[in-house]
Parts: sequence; C-alpha cells; structure tokens
Amino acid sequence: MNLTELTKKLTSLPGPSGFEDEVREFIADYAAPFADEISTDNMGNLLVLKRAKQTKKKRQNRVDNETAPSRLFAAHMDEVGLIVTHSKDGGYYGFDCLGGIDKRVLPGKRVLIGGSKVPAVIGLPSIHLADTGARDKVPEVSAMSLDAFGDTGVEAGTYAVFDSDWVEFGKGFVKAKALDDRIGCAVMLKLLELDLSEDTWFAFTVQEEAGCRGAAAAANRLNCDRAYVIETTTAADIPSKSGGDRVCELTKGAVLPFMDGRTIYSRELWNENTLLADKHNITWQTKTRIAGGTDAGTIQNSGAGCKVAAISVPARNLHSPATVINLEDLDAVYEICKHIASGK
Repeated sequence: MNLTELTKKLTSLPGPSGFEDEVREFIADYAAPFADEISTDNMGNLLVLKRAKQTKKKRQNRVDNETAPSRLFAAHMDEVGLIVTHSKDGGYYGFDCLGGIDKRVLPGKRVLIGGSKVPAVIGLPSIHLADTGARDKVPEVSAMSLDAFGDTGVEAGTYAVFDSDWVEFGKGFVKAKALDDRIGCAVMLKLLELDLSEDTWFAFTVQEEAGCRGAAAAANRLNCDRAYVIETTTAADIPSKSGGDRVCELTKGAVLPFMDGRTIYSRELWNENTLLADKHNITWQTKTRIAGGTDAGTIQNSGAGCKVAAISVPARNLHSPATVINLEDLDAVYEICKHIASGK
C-alpha cells in the first residue's frame, strides 16, 4: 500500500482509547515482515524494533555488544470515541466521551457501537420541543442518548466510534475520522520499510486521547535519548481567523512546533529538522499559538529525560467525524521523517 491507501485503511478501523485491539492487530501484521522484534506491553502499546543493516551484519559476525537503540519514533493508535454508561428504555443508551470531544459536534452524528458495529445516532430532543432558553445553549452530554433503533443488546462499558467515510475532494483534501493519529501510524509503517541509519524503536501507543497514558509506560521501558512524535495538530485557517490566530494552515507543509501546552521541544532537534527540510526542499511551517499537547510531553519526562521533536500534519476539525487534512502536508511529514530515519 502507498501512504494514502495505508492511512485510509487505518482510519476505517475502530480504536478509541482503551480499545485499540483491531488497530494494533493490523499494524502488527503489516510491520512483521520488516521488524526485528515486536511486542505488546501490559498497557497495550505495540513496540517494534528495527535494526540498521550495518548493525545486523555486525551481530551476525559477533563483533559488537548488544546495545539498546537510543532513537524512538512514536504515534498513538487510539482515536476519540464514546463509551456506553447505562441502558435506557427501548434501545436508548446513556454515554460519555472517550477523549476530548467538543460536545457541540455530537448531536445527530452517526456512530457504530462495539465490535459488532451496532448502528446508532446521537439523539437530542428536537429544537421544536426545547425551551426558549435552551435553544441558545450547548446541551450537556447527559441530555443526549445513543439511539440504537430498538437494539437492546448493548452493555455498559461498550465503546462507540463515529461512523464516517473517507472522502477525497478538492485538490488533495481528505475528510475522515481518526486521522488523529492514524496518519502517524501510517507514516511509521512506511518508515519500517526503509533501510535505517541506526537501530530504532517504533512505539504505537495507546490511550493518548485519555491523558497520554500509554506513552508513559512505553517511554520508561525503552529509555531512549531522542524521540520523534508524529501527529496531527490543530489548524484554524478559516475565514473568521487571521494572522497568528490561524495557528497553522493546510497546504503549507509539515508543522514543526517549538513549543505546545505540554512540551518545550528540543531546540537541537528542532534546528536539525528545519535544516533538513530546507536542504531537501520540503515545505514546512511552525505553530503560531502555544496550545494543545501530545505524547511528546510524557516522553520528554521519561527515565532520565528524553529530547523530543514533533512532526505534524495540520488538520481542521480535530476530534470530530469530519477531520480534514491535505495529502501534500502528509507527504511532507513523511519526507522529513524518511530523511531522519534513513540518515540521508
């Protein structure tokens, strides 16, 4: 599969925080022919080791001592979703959010519940029945229900994900669910196909949307010196925003942030990555607002400390069923990561 096809496939899989099984299984199968070691830890992180060609040759000749890789690429497998909290009458269910979802996007959206993919709609009393004062307020999640059309077989604790197709439109634009962060997973799988400049760990992490929990376990176990976190990041390039309030923009290339709400990125790695992008004529931008956070904040604080860098695809409508990216930006992220991984 090429990068676009791989990203499309990954976004089609259900995998909200704590329920990443289908995504992990697909990634493990794809990575197996290229990996030297694959394991799943107690949190559910998928940890993949690929050694450089020269290291493999030395190991075969028993020349070197086995040393742990110091370089890590990381991306999270989970997406935002919902979790059923209780049953109501007639195939209706109460629910809460898995991850940070803007409740304004929820009413009327289609979802699929659990591994059996029970179809449902997020229901809310019609505006015609709402009190005048309530019409101008964003409803609480507790006022909404999953309408499963009479299906009474759903148990509390079952997850749900948005039912949203991959749609390509305009010049290279894509709308889909779960682009955050299946794009990072897709990029890392393509990196595994390359000849690497040094032994490298690839951590496909869990529960990022629930507080970057998986990355903490993975980073402390691997204890790497340098980490490159491949992500999406919020773009606000819409008509109502201008200047720095646009944060970053689609079609303007990979985003190389120097800081966000959780992390002050390694200036050394940031300089290396920007120089590398310029050297290879790869379009890049940075963020003009300090906000948000990723697994990088957790990885940075792991072990004795880790130098971290983020390489991100700008995205509109994050944490919704209609996240939008541009494939040229995705290619730019891959190209930067390819040159880092291959050392070329």
